[in-house]
Amino acid sequence: MVKLNLRVNGQPVAVDAPPEMLLVDLLRGPLGLTGTHAGCDTAQCGACTVHLDGESVKSCSVLAVQAQGRAVTTVEGLAQGDRLHPVQQAFIHCHGLQCGFCTPGMMMTTACLLAKTPRPTDDDIAHALEGNLCRCTGYVNIVAAVRQAGQAAAGGAA
Repeated sequence: MVKLNLRVNGQPVAVDAPPEMLLVDLLRGPLGLTGTHAGCDTAQCGACTVHLDGESVKSCSVLAVQAQGRAVTTVEGLAQGDRLHPVQQAFIHCHGLQCGFCTPGMMMTTACLLAKTPRPTDDDIAHALEGNLCRCTGYVNIVAAVRQAGQAAAGGAA
């Protein structure tokens, strides 16, 4: 076992984990953060996307020990208390989900995109989301949610 010290959703965490444990398994198992979904286990679907030091990563391809001393944000960490993040609000308002399995990864990728590109073009959105797969929708409402979240982040400007 390895003693890990990291920040998860802004809170310090100390936990023992086997050296071969994946970050997705640490989050879902010992830390009980089940919003991050384990989908394909091959870094293809994006359902396990989280932020590691502010960058989107697929947590099924990151060892938990690689998060040592770093900051991890999951979909549960986007909201501020009872106040949803603009990305979460936009996905709800635009019906950017159906079964919801891919939604946490989509939201995390979107939040990272908007942090870097507050007013993304359709090409920016398509490029950012190309590593996140949804098997239920045609992506139209997901893209609309990203656009709306971008507008909200930019102060409502179109």
